[in-house]
Amino acid sequence: MGEQGARSKKKAAKRSPVAVSGAAAGKRSKQSAEPTKQSGRPAKQESHLAMVRRARRINRELAEVYPYAHPELDFRNPFELLVATVLSAQTTDLRVNQTTPALFAVCPTPEDMAAAVPEEIEEIIRPTGFFRAKARSLMGLSAALRDDFGGEVPGRLEDLVKLPGVGRKTANVVLGNAFGVPGITVDTHFGRLVRRWKWTEQEDPEKVEAEIAAIFPKSEWTMLSHRVVFHGRRICHSRKPACGACPIAALCPSYGEGETDPEKAKKLLKYEMGGYPGQRLSPPPDYPGSPAPPLAG
Repeated sequence: MGEQGARSKKKAAKRSPVAVSGAAAGKRSKQSAEPTKQSGRPAKQESHLAMVRRARRINRELAEVYPYAHPELDFRNPFELLVATVLSAQTTDLRVNQTTPALFAVCPTPEDMAAAVPEEIEEIIRPTGFFRAKARSLMGLSAALRDDFGGEVPGRLEDLVKLPGVGRKTANVVLGNAFGVPGITVDTHFGRLVRRWKWTEQEDPEKVEAEIAAIFPKSEWTMLSHRVVFHGRRICHSRKPACGACPIAALCPSYGEGETDPEKAKKLLKYEMGGYPGQRLSPPPDYPGSPAPPLAG
């Protein structure tokens, strides 16, 4: 790990949710209680401007907690990222990362994948689930890349979404992380958290994307997506969020939906926050956790 990586790790440790959870939770509890204690009435509805300011502050806080936030799919080029993102539907990034080494050993290029035997592709990607449909998408998009784009992944949203199995979410992942084109990736974690934080009430991913895009500068879109997804996977879980170990508890209008006791909440933390391996077999150099293990057997 280089000097910059060491600084990032040190900064992340300093902003560890475990370290700040007690103060943050206490502050949040005090803020929640004050309106009722003083007036006997709930706090007035938050204005749009106040919400935008709170949202941007949350983003700044998450940037300090997760300075190493990154796409959690292993890839070495745009084609590998595109394939991995298609495979990630209805499964974990970890399972995809454990599966793609064997796939790319057999099919390193779109031309190879388009010409492959479907049953062989299906067998390799079986661990990711829905393997027949995914194999059709992979072979279809590979053929389209070969025939329409000279074997190269296009760097435009309008081209990517025309490929089989590629929707707007997948396109934004590829654009943001392989081409440096800002985009907001609305996956299940992102949608859940921005609704918990009252940034939007929308359920449709495209409407969520549009409303969140209006809150933040375009330059923040890609990293915002990583930070929110990181937080959703590590702390703000779907069924039992670790509220008592959350570094942004004081800014969260949904504080209390999960475990508020700091010690109990600490036990709910996942991946590097809980002292466990991450999802990538080959994480970035500044990642503070340990790599995930390869697929057994």
